[in-house]
Amino acid sequence: MLPVGEEIYSFTPIQHPANDMTTDTITTHFEYHSIDHNLLKLDILGHDDPTMIRMLDDLTGLNARTIPLDDKAVMSLFQNTDAIQVTPDDINGCQLGALGIPEFGTDFAMGMLLATQPTEFSDLVRISGLSHGTDVWLGNAETLIKEGTATISTAICTRDDIMIYLISMGLESETAFTIMESVRKGKGLKPEWEKLMLEHGVPEWYIWSCKKIKYMFPKAHAAAYVMMAWRIAYCKVFYPLAYYAAYFSIRATGFNYELMCQGKDKLNYFMHDYEKRKDQLSKKEQDVYRDMRIVQEMYARGYEFMPVDIYRASDRYFQIIDGKLMPALNTIEGLGGKAAEQVVEAAKDGKFLSKDDFRQRTKATKTAIELMSDLGLLEGLPESNQLSLFDFS
Repeated sequence: MLPVGEEIYSFTPIQHPANDMTTDTITTHFEYHSIDHNLLKLDILGHDDPTMIRMLDDLTGLNARTIPLDDKAVMSLFQNTDAIQVTPDDINGCQLGALGIPEFGTDFAMGMLLATQPTEFSDLVRISGLSHGTDVWLGNAETLIKEGTATISTAICTRDDIMIYLISMGLESETAFTIMESVRKGKGLKPEWEKLMLEHGVPEWYIWSCKKIKYMFPKAHAAAYVMMAWRIAYCKVFYPLAYYAAYFSIRATGFNYELMCQGKDKLNYFMHDYEKRKDQLSKKEQDVYRDMRIVQEMYARGYEFMPVDIYRASDRYFQIIDGKLMPALNTIEGLGGKAAEQVVEAAKDGKFLSKDDFRQRTKATKTAIELMSDLGLLEGLPESNQLSLFDFS
């Protein structure tokens, strides 16, 4: 919404994202608080989890809302690797089955899981709260738990914890709410609040923890995130191929057919190379390595990829065919989103006569076609439509 008689150009420059003039999307650049009283700002946040859950529903026939939130095998993913039937040695020493699970699949989050030893769904909600806060875990709850002063059940994890705990200790609800609001915004405690809390038996470590916090996550958000993560984790245990198909289709940003789909031994070779250069990896290479770890786990569980079939493969979704995963076309270097779509559309018009015919109909680059040939994906196609006398010899 703009003030009457004004155009958006009066307030901010506009551009197409990444200067892509073909998109209808327009982005702006402005310091929000300079105009927040005059413009209505909408925060529209994207989230991959609902998309992934929808794909899992389609692949498995499940209704995600019916997935139980107390399954012991699913809970064990956050404690060990037993439920996926691999050992840490099979997956580069990773001690948990949480790789690829939203909220819990990063090394940082898995470190929190190992430190807190969760046993219940509610513990996972608290860990999610810790991971989204600022100065809530590092140098705070982590220290208290390591020292044995607090546990995952008693440490401050979400903003709601403060108000509920203070009310339980006898403080007035309005005062408890005010203290919670101050702490969760990083404004700390007033001296009179500290005095009041001590008078009501609040331990000194709790007050110390409150004073270190800069930002806290709401419990409802943490619960919603963990519910989605749990449903995805359920499929990882009980519908593994569907899980990996959905993960690689929706969440993988560095998946590379050449590096990851040529078997376990080749994957381990490339992973070893990346590990030697771990401190020098680019952002793109870090994404590739992250996806390599999920592929390594999949191989360790006994599942495999099948070669891409240019007539059956999807442009961007992995498919389960004959107990194996067929990667999407866009996992091939040089076949980005648009190029992969063109291959799918061209394949609908019938068999390709040659590599030249493939290039003309799909508009694929020479480099991409050469790579596909090297990978055996264009096997049986001659270079050209033209017949040679040697074809008859």
